[in-house]
Amino acid sequence: MKILFISSWFPNKVEPTNGNFVQRHAEAAALLNDVEILHSIGDFHQKEKFRVEENIVNGIRTLIVYYKNSKNPVQNFYRRMKSYQIGFLKMKKPDVVHANVMHNSMLFAVYLKKKYNIPYVITEHWTAFQENALDSLGFTGNYIAKIIGNNASKILPVCKRLERGIRNNGVKTPMEIIPNVVDTDVFKIRNDEGKRGKFLHISSLTYMKNIPAILDVFLKLHKNGYEFELSIGGDGDTKPIADFITENNLSKKINYFSTLSHREVADKMRDHDAFVLFSRYENQPCVISESMSAGLFVFSSDVGGISEFFPDQFGVLIQKDDSESLYKAIENYLQYKTEAASTQEMHNYAERNFGKKAISEKFDKNYRQILQS
Repeated sequence: MKILFISSWFPNKVEPTNGNFVQRHAEAAALLNDVEILHSIGDFHQKEKFRVEENIVNGIRTLIVYYKNSKNPVQNFYRRMKSYQIGFLKMKKPDVVHANVMHNSMLFAVYLKKKYNIPYVITEHWTAFQENALDSLGFTGNYIAKIIGNNASKILPVCKRLERGIRNNGVKTPMEIIPNVVDTDVFKIRNDEGKRGKFLHISSLTYMKNIPAILDVFLKLHKNGYEFELSIGGDGDTKPIADFITENNLSKKINYFSTLSHREVADKMRDHDAFVLFSRYENQPCVISESMSAGLFVFSSDVGGISEFFPDQFGVLIQKDDSESLYKAIENYLQYKTEAASTQEMHNYAERNFGKKAISEKFDKNYRQILQS
């Protein structure tokens, strides 16, 4: 089948890592089907009104249409829809459109259905659709999402908490949970020497990731005499981390890094024992699934859909913002009071639930059901 991926978020020159989980879903779908990717994004620095860039990315034809961004949201919406139209005329006519993230830009999927009778599915990743967060979208955002959702043939949220939120918004379309994908051939099992001292955090380093709380917990561990190494970084602002390390004389215990490629993330994971994520909110973060594939023990706040894919002895879930419990959990781990599943067991679980083959088969089943209905 010919499948066209479109998304409100997707990696591009303006936002290199935004929506990289959508790209990985497309790569999984491409194992069994003929996939193309179309994206549209505004660029304030662009002189031309529209500019088309086409590349083959990891074997998939990927076409991004950049439009000249402005401070007028109505004009930007028009240009984004026009960009999608420009790009669509250069693509193969798909059997199914696979849309991602029910932002207003995915009204283009509704347009394709009405004009060309092309059915579409939606994968939803956005924390704004969690059952306790719908107010963040406002009346207009919720109304648009309801239109997009109810015109879809199927919705594929990455976790049950998102499904409940979408239902609460009045969307009646059938749904199935299909989580984010992990390339288990890249995220291979780590070097397990039986030690428990090397911790890792990788994220966008934004407010939602609660970086200061993580640093404070490890400062407390240092003051209480524990030996450890924390590597922390990602594609955000690392200056506050650098300043914290300097101010507290922690250069021998905490190191930081900037943006890593996908394979560099996998390499970094194989060189550590445990992963720490203390977010204020999440859905089904890829980084936890990747940690499991690499065999890392995971410490995470119990937010979003994380608990839905978190077997016993794979890690410890902590109540949001409960720094004292995070400290105690890591302390118990360092003292070998915490039982951990084997790295092979973790990897096998990740392969069954998040592996490219498993996800590709679930997508393929849904595409075929839609075309047969």
